[in-house]
Amino acid sequence: MHYTGFGGQTKSGPAIPSPNIWHWPEVYQRENEAQDADGALWSALAEAAPWAGRDVVDVGCGDGFHLPRFAESARSVVGVEPHPPLVARAQARGLDVRRGGAEALPLPDASADLVHARTAYFFGAGCEPGLAEADRVLRPGGILAIIDLDFTVGPYGEWLRADLPRYDAAAVERFFARQGFDQRRVTSTWRFPDRGTLEAVLRIEFAPATAARAIAQTTGLTIPVGYRLHTRRTPAGLIV
Repeated sequence: MHYTGFGGQTKSGPAIPSPNIWHWPEVYQRENEAQDADGALWSALAEAAPWAGRDVVDVGCGDGFHLPRFAESARSVVGVEPHPPLVARAQARGLDVRRGGAEALPLPDASADLVHARTAYFFGAGCEPGLAEADRVLRPGGILAIIDLDFTVGPYGEWLRADLPRYDAAAVERFFARQGFDQRRVTSTWRFPDRGTLEAVLRIEFAPATAARAIAQTTGLTIPVGYRLHTRRTPAGLIV
């Protein structure tokens, strides 16, 4: 599931496993290809945190799926990922992906204009060291953009709540508000090429009972999925 996902190389221990992509990278590749089929999430991100001509860092980038999209117009794009096999997959594709975690980014101070993290590490209270590290890497006026799944939007949010009943979506939103983030809700569409792919993806994202329920409730090849886009701009006068 997403929410056991990327924890980075923490100061207290190793990276928190992300079983979906760590164990099934080929299925997760197909999941990435299905996500945001209508472009709603990318459009919202481009509006809130434009990256054309700028230096981008993608934290918890996995095997670098999103890097080419940024690279179409960015000045530079670097991915950071803690899991060595995923780093190797990305590098084999010619992508600049470096091994590291959200709390210790392998990048110089004030070297990025956009730090992006998509369903990776930043899930609320406890991620403060990662937020501080992103601020270190950002230039004055740079933006930290965190894309998170919205547990309040069905049907995907309902399946998430079934597997993670203790996750408090309202508390997470309050946390990001206290940290100075703006929030925008975005509903996007996942579109799969066939039922086999859809079912395989749901099986790596949810516990067996929840996956079976999700498969039964999805009669076609699309799933509406809600996201929260959190953005925070580094003060222009910040001295790093």
